[in-house]
Amino acid sequence: MKRLWLILLVCFCVSGAGAQTTRKIRQLEEQRNELRRQISESETLLKSARKDVKSQLDNLALLSGQIEERKRYVQAIEADIRAIQLEIGRLRAELARLQKELAEKRLKYEQSVRYMYKNKSVQEKLMFVFSADNLSQMYRRLRYVREYADYQRLQGMQVQRKQKQVADKRNTLVASRKAKEELAKQGEAEKLRLEEQEKERKELLQALQKKQRSIQAELSKKRRSADRLNAEIDRLIEIEVEKARARAREEARRKAAEAGKKADAPKEEAAPGKAGKMEAYRTDSEDRRLSGVFERNKGILPVPITGPYAVVGHYGKYEVKGLRNVRLDNKGIDIKGKPGASARAIFDGEVSAVFQYNGLTNVLVRHGSYISVYCNLSSVRVKKGSLVKTKDILGEVNTDADGNTVLHFQLRKETAKLNPELWIAR
Repeated sequence: MKRLWLILLVCFCVSGAGAQTTRKIRQLEEQRNELRRQISESETLLKSARKDVKSQLDNLALLSGQIEERKRYVQAIEADIRAIQLEIGRLRAELARLQKELAEKRLKYEQSVRYMYKNKSVQEKLMFVFSADNLSQMYRRLRYVREYADYQRLQGMQVQRKQKQVADKRNTLVASRKAKEELAKQGEAEKLRLEEQEKERKELLQALQKKQRSIQAELSKKRRSADRLNAEIDRLIEIEVEKARARAREEARRKAAEAGKKADAPKEEAAPGKAGKMEAYRTDSEDRRLSGVFERNKGILPVPITGPYAVVGHYGKYEVKGLRNVRLDNKGIDIKGKPGASARAIFDGEVSAVFQYNGLTNVLVRHGSYISVYCNLSSVRVKKGSLVKTKDILGEVNTDADGNTVLHFQLRKETAKLNPELWIAR
């Protein structure tokens, strides 16, 4: 009986391995479909037909963002092909093992059948039992006859199960090979589309290279505007950080009082703007809790814009590939969406500031020690002090005269600037 249960358990594990392969391939397919959907949607974003420098730079940024998305997609396809190939290798090894076990089971079953055929009559079995020397030996022979009959039936069941395992494993192997072939075809199609986009980008760069002076003038204009915006963001974040420190000092005083340390409480207070003993209390307990939860969601936070999008401006200092002396310094990222797209909160938090700049609205949301910044909004649905949940709509992103709908997004930990692309899921 124990042996029968052991065989059933092995059969279950083997069949489970086949199901696991199917689930794995399906999971990879779902991930690729999501990437493919994002690429298809980003291709619907508007491109200006105008030939002025600003429009061409905007088109270059959009095209570069789409190329990067497609490159990531091609890399994902290649990684999935490698994963499926490894799975095919594992399936082949398992199939060979199962076929070997099947051959052994068949041999044992054939041997038992031949033995039973030679001793098939009831009379022969009875003679074998009753020819025993004593009652104890008779009982053992009777038990042997019964157990051998059970063994023969069990051997037949094992052969049938092993045949089914071999057939299932072969079907899984065939399905995996088919998935790999289809994926390889898809990868080749994406590479061709990538070549077309690279060619389009090269032609756009050639047109822009003749307008070097106009490019520098346009970038200088954007840089001055960005510097003023960042200065205001820095000022508001400094205020928010000081408020957090004040809350922490108050919490520390309260805890000291509760512990009977009222005499030490005055020493723990620091003058505003100066680093004292309380500087260690950067946030209160609630801020620390929210900060910890926020940190655990690094890399899986939602994109802060609704609908199709493309990242058209990256974080940090970098040169525009293909253009001479064109250097950018971005404190956040720029995300282009469709006209009518909205900015949405990347995490639970409280709106700490809503301010105007150049006729547009900007929103700061505090998540404990972290602060997310949403700029270039034409209208807002929140106000200072509003509590928001993940993916709550903050306002509508502005669409300029050229049809560009671009959200400028920043992420800070207190005053430190962070790369948002490392935090949001893409």
